[in-house]
Parts: sequence; C-alpha cells; structure tokens
Amino acid sequence: MGDFEKFYNFALRFLSYRPRSEKEVRDKLKVQSEKLKVKDSTAIIDKIIVKLKEKKFVNDEEFARMFLENRLRFKPRSSRLIQMELKQKGIDPDFIEKLINDLKTINPDRDLEQAKKLVEKRIERLKNLKKQEIYEKLGRYLASKGFDWDTIKKSIDAVLDKGV
Repeated sequence: MGDFEKFYNFALRFLSYRPRSEKEVRDKLKVQSEKLKVKDSTAIIDKIIVKLKEKKFVNDEEFARMFLENRLRFKPRSSRLIQMELKQKGIDPDFIEKLINDLKTINPDRDLEQAKKLVEKRIERLKNLKKQEIYEKLGRYLASKGFDWDTIKKSIDAVLDKGV
C-alpha cells in the first residue's frame, strides 16, 4: 500500500468520528506525515483533500453550519466566541461573518438569551452568597463563554430580578 492510500485511509478514519474542516484534516495529515517521515507529503495531502472534497467528505461551509447548530444547541457560547472557534478551524472569514449575521438577523437577542440560560443553570449553586459575589462569579463564568460585559450584566440582572 502506497503513501497515498495509507494517508487517505487515515483521513477517512479521522473523518469517521465527526465532520471536520479542511484545515483540521490537513493539520492531522501533516502531523501524521511528520511522524512517519514521509517525503513530499504536501502533494499527497493536496491530492487527498481534492478527493475528499469530490466525495463530499470535506465541505467547510456545511461543516460550519453544523458546528454552529451544534454549539447553539449543546454548548451555549456567545456569537463572538463561536466566530473565533470557526476561524481557528480554518473556515473562510467572509462565510463566518455571513453565518453570524444570519444568526443575528433571525434572533437579535440570542446572546442575551443564551447568557440568561447559563445564569439560570448556575444561580442555584450561588444562592447563599452575597449579591456582589454572585455578580463576580457569574461574570467570570459568562466572560469565559465569550459574552460581553453589557450582556453579562443584563442577564444576571434579569435572573436576579425574577427572584431565582
């Protein structure tokens, strides 16, 4: 079995766990080629990427949509943090911008709603603390999820005013 077949099979196994962006596949193949000390791995990787795209195993736009949907449903994050994650995965910045703008058009208050959900989940653990400590802890938590300070304050205020 030649290098192309080995790497192609390796790429298919890598893609079998979950969809990946082109950059993720390239990076993984590059690491594998360094491990195996393969010469001219760039040409092989390029051929593999072309073949994977032809067979529709790699499609960055489809991957970005799926990733965004997954993040919205299972791991609440701010739009800004999702944007950064997609950028790290090698998705075209113009396409990311379009996705985020579409998201904001559909639901302009999405970030605030996501932040409120996260606050409601966490607030029960903090009910015995002073109000200032609650703001500090929840503020740090939401900031780690990529929310801006205005959204953090509004979400905490909304949940505390409800009396949760």
